[in-house]
Amino acid sequence: MSLLAQPLPLPCGVNLPNRIAKSAMSEDLGDKDHLPDERLCRVYARWAQSGAGLLMTGNVMVDETALGEPHNVVIVPGKGHDALAAWAEAAQSGGAACWPQVNHPGRQSPRTLSRQPVAPSAVELDLPGKVFAPPRALEASEIVDIVGRFARAAGACKAAGFQGVQIHGAHGYLVSQFLSPLSNLRDDEWGGDDTRRRRFLLEVVRAMRAEVGPGFPVGVKLNSADFQRGGFTEDASMEVVSALEAEGIDLLEISGGTYEKPVMAGRGAEVRASTVAREAYFLDYARKVRARTRLPLMLTGGFRTRAGMEAAVAGGAIDVVGLARPMALEPDFPARVLRGEADDSQVEPRRTGVGVLDGLLEVAWYSYQIKRMGRGLDPDPGVWPWTVLAKLGWESLVG
Repeated sequence: MSLLAQPLPLPCGVNLPNRIAKSAMSEDLGDKDHLPDERLCRVYARWAQSGAGLLMTGNVMVDETALGEPHNVVIVPGKGHDALAAWAEAAQSGGAACWPQVNHPGRQSPRTLSRQPVAPSAVELDLPGKVFAPPRALEASEIVDIVGRFARAAGACKAAGFQGVQIHGAHGYLVSQFLSPLSNLRDDEWGGDDTRRRRFLLEVVRAMRAEVGPGFPVGVKLNSADFQRGGFTEDASMEVVSALEAEGIDLLEISGGTYEKPVMAGRGAEVRASTVAREAYFLDYARKVRARTRLPLMLTGGFRTRAGMEAAVAGGAIDVVGLARPMALEPDFPARVLRGEADDSQVEPRRTGVGVLDGLLEVAWYSYQIKRMGRGLDPDPGVWPWTVLAKLGWESLVG
């Protein structure tokens, strides 16, 4: 049996069916009430047959007033149980486990959705175009309220039939903002040093665990670093990993970067320099993490070949391979890998020649493929990025 096909036991006692996971991508397919509808169920019913043993959803927000994208799914108490249950049933109809990725955008909420987003401190995103409004600093009581929202969202996911949850602690969203000295300038119990900056994440983990109990998987997606001078460093990230292990999480997904430094999208000198000899963006960091923790580790970013995936797992650095863009273009890729029928993905960079737009257009290109599947269609690898821009509109890029 291929290492990728072997089940993985988690600390809580649950087994994942195999070592390939669909990592989170933005679907932006909630309905007008920010609930999953037939399009989202259709996409996940297709991914349920993909061969992946674990499906991580895109952003599921915990507050209707704090959206990262116009059509995020939002989980609030007493609303949408039937819709969530239908989504869980569709996603898990092929034997995979599905974990909603629970999140709060913090300051990464576009001004079209939030005129004054909230954040640990009133630090504006350093991005051109004024897409994001300056945030205001959260009051301590509001921070406690948001911790409770994460916990109640996890409870709603369990009640709906999902088989786990993941906290999004990466990519510059609210948890990540609390962890970074650049965005968290507080000097109270929620900031001032590394120990207090990671308190928000740990309180969320504790509240979730209290809500869902010891036998329900709770995972965290964490940046290896945010790759910004003076920001969240690799050393600080390692300390967070140790703290998360002490809290008893079940799966740590490794990523990196923020909106300001989108390393997670495969852009930037940091990624190019670290992937000359192999394909995974953050594998070196994963090896360092493995040296200090026995937590099950999932690595997302750059995997494109069966040989690369098998080598990463066989080497012991990681336990689960996370695939994102290949799943938008080739939704049966994991099954073909596990059967020995596919050696590499057909994913390749989509470039327009306009550097400042390439990152956004590429995100939109893959979002377009997901939306096609939501309509019951196959992905269209031949569509040109500029055509996608015309079809989806500017809101899809900034939402």
